[in-house]
Amino acid sequence: MPTLPTQPTRFQRLGQPGAEIPVVSDGTTSWDLRPITADIDGAFLASDGLVRASAAALAGELPTIDPAGMRVGAPISRPTAVICIGMNYAAHARESGAEPPTDIVVFYKHPNTVVGPYDTVLVPPGSTTTDWEVELAAVIGKRARYLSSPEEALECIAGFAVANDVSEREYQLERSLGQWSKGKSFETFNPLGPWLVPTAAVGDGSGLGIWSTVNGEQRQRSSTSDLIFGVAEIVYRLSRFTVLEPGDLINTGTPEGVGLSGRFPYLAPGDVVELGIDGLGEQRTTVRSAD
Repeated sequence: MPTLPTQPTRFQRLGQPGAEIPVVSDGTTSWDLRPITADIDGAFLASDGLVRASAAALAGELPTIDPAGMRVGAPISRPTAVICIGMNYAAHARESGAEPPTDIVVFYKHPNTVVGPYDTVLVPPGSTTTDWEVELAAVIGKRARYLSSPEEALECIAGFAVANDVSEREYQLERSLGQWSKGKSFETFNPLGPWLVPTAAVGDGSGLGIWSTVNGEQRQRSSTSDLIFGVAEIVYRLSRFTVLEPGDLINTGTPEGVGLSGRFPYLAPGDVVELGIDGLGEQRTTVRSAD
């Protein structure tokens, strides 16, 4: 498991929805970022904010804050876009009834699906096929437009986080008419966090253990090295047909072991979903009915 450097690299937003405070932590001490930014958003990321904030904390230029008892929000403010890559682990593609793709499969989620890592996941009224998907999420830190290589793309990634690409399979596959977003954009369908960790601490996002459980029972366990298209390759390919802006969120795909496989029951009210990625923290969400 990668070891986080002994410097502030865990960026969070703490507080009630709509009133979160930007914070950076080294795992022991947390610092309030409000003297240098109102939020962890695209403008902050584009201005090399992660580096500046870590340096300011180490220099004693920021006040400390006690996070005890505070809600943990998504580590970035509402992104302008949530772009998702489908079937990006070969085994998951096959359990979904498809062969591994030869190019990135792209769909979108509404940005308001993004919630905190411990917030409640709401099952839509009448749904019996709501599914979990642990994913490595990349956050864009620099405008990416017609990039020339994956190496150039890596420079546009601010950092990484844990995401749950919650999916309603009936709407995604049976009511979709070919467009997956219909089953992906229900409220609360993208828990994110607990941290945003800079690329300087994570590298290119490969080699990280990734897992999920439901009610304490193993569902997924894999490595981000098993991605068909690595994160830098994804950003490079996306930039060839869309402009990525600072603060945009990219979910990079999920390993095998989801409800769609038929091996496990789908989510129901009362279920507890836990998931995590090495070096990026863990989530714990409880499922309840939206109605």
